Amino acid sequence: MLSDQERVEVEAALSHAETTRAAATDALKAVQRRRGWVSDETLADVASLLGLTACELDSIATCYNGIYRRPVGRHVILLCDSVSCCIMGYDFIREHLKTRLGIGLGETTADGRFTLLPVACLGLCESAPAMLIDDNVHGDLTPEKMDRILAAYP
Repeated sequence: MLSDQERVEVEAALSHAETTRAAATDALKAVQRRRGWVSDETLADVASLLGLTACELDSIATCYNGIYRRPVGRHVILLCDSVSCCIMGYDFIREHLKTRLGIGLGETTADGRFTLLPVACLGLCESAPAMLIDDNVHGDLTPEKMDRILAAYP
């Protein structure tokens, strides 16, 4: 069940969009900001407010990599695996993160601190290899730099 504040935010997203489908991503993001992810029940509630079926809204949610359909850590690391990042050391960076965090891609640390996810492109080719943690961009990654960056996220 959506909270009153979540309903207000979903309705605000709907009021600013030209179509219901155009409001879907913003509506889901509003709920996710409060809950961290979008459960099946929550998705159904949002769909009902938007006048969509749960299936229609799920197809939008699963197409967008910024909507999490299962629980994630307090901080989500999106590790770019584009061609530029691969050329500039993605494999080495990925392995360092996996070892440092003790998790693989698509997994969350045991303490719930980090979730590590691949992303097709962050548009940071000039700073490859790159990653996004929450809303913060980090480029020109090295193992030492990544260790300092991770330490800044409690």
